[in-house]
Amino acid sequence: MASMTHSSLPLVFLCSLFYVIFSSFCDCKSVSSITIDSLRASLVKQEDFIVFSLIERARYPYNSFAYDPSFLGNQNCSFVELFVRESEAMEAKFGRYQNPEELPFFPDYKQPQLAPPHKFPNILHPPAASVNISRKIWDMYFNDFLPLFTKKSADGNYQQTVASDLICLQALSRRIHSGRFVAEIKFRDSPQNYTPAIQAKDSETLMKLLTFASVEEAVVKRVFKKAEIFGQNVNLGKNNVKGVESRYKVEPSVASKLYQEWVIPFTKQVEVDYLLRRLI
Repeated sequence: MASMTHSSLPLVFLCSLFYVIFSSFCDCKSVSSITIDSLRASLVKQEDFIVFSLIERARYPYNSFAYDPSFLGNQNCSFVELFVRESEAMEAKFGRYQNPEELPFFPDYKQPQLAPPHKFPNILHPPAASVNISRKIWDMYFNDFLPLFTKKSADGNYQQTVASDLICLQALSRRIHSGRFVAEIKFRDSPQNYTPAIQAKDSETLMKLLTFASVEEAVVKRVFKKAEIFGQNVNLGKNNVKGVESRYKVEPSVASKLYQEWVIPFTKQVEVDYLLRRLI
């Protein structure tokens, strides 16, 4: 396992660098400084990271062996699952999951933590903070989304492939589970708007209260544009045969589909689930 971990270090450093650039809203010094506007600004920055993560993953073909449990001779664990489990255990050891924005896909690690404890702002309502749809994100990514933008072939770069998968998964999880923070701030700003539906356990009404079609449409269009700009294949030669190769590393329509069909609906599901526990 050591070789897998060491060879993934460049991607880990890349991921850490982007997380510094696209700042965490849990870095705010006080809860009162976190607003809907500051949350939205953070989510806009996260769009950049998600698009870049997809571009990185698209460098490799699908590499189906990485997802087949029989590849390791273990019917209960695939290559990618083992890699993610080992990587999360290492990251937990160094304090990644102290940050309430970060949720592991496999929290059953037992490594002692080496990082000193850090007191992040207490933003979330404790009974609702445990809302977690990591399994749904995992299934969506591998079953529905990944086949949309990877070539159906193999190149043997299985470790690099699953390391790229992990970066995508963590970025998507962070973005989707930010719905907990959005729901908390919305509730604090206007508790009277949500309390009746929460008390009635009315998920449908809560979903309507949280849905702003014009905002969602703007997000989808912005992600499309970012994928269009960030993912262009640049060719300065005059001998490029038109139509042989896509203009983009990841088709912009695929990135916008990710948001329209999964990221936005999943985030709203997290918000509803959080609000349903907000009065406990």
